[in-house]
Amino acid sequence: MNDQELLKRITIDPKVMVGKPVLKGTRLTVEFILNLLAHGATTAEIIEEYDGLIPEDIQACLLFAGESLSHTEFMPLVVETV
Repeated sequence: MNDQELLKRITIDPKVMVGKPVLKGTRLTVEFILNLLAHGATTAEIIEEYDGLIPEDIQACLLFAGESLSHTEFMPLVVETV
């Protein structure tokens, strides 16, 4: 599955989860899935816990996060002095 197909698995609708990016057809936000992964859940565990998810859904969340960050500018909150 290419990047465009993966990203089609993510949808944003102001009527669903206050407009946060979610996996299409679910109320599972990208943020929620990433948080599960960050806390040690495996793709297999997430898929087992949430019926209907497939590995590509998890892949889509990771790709969406990466794409979102690639279009963001970061400014340091603190300037280090030597």
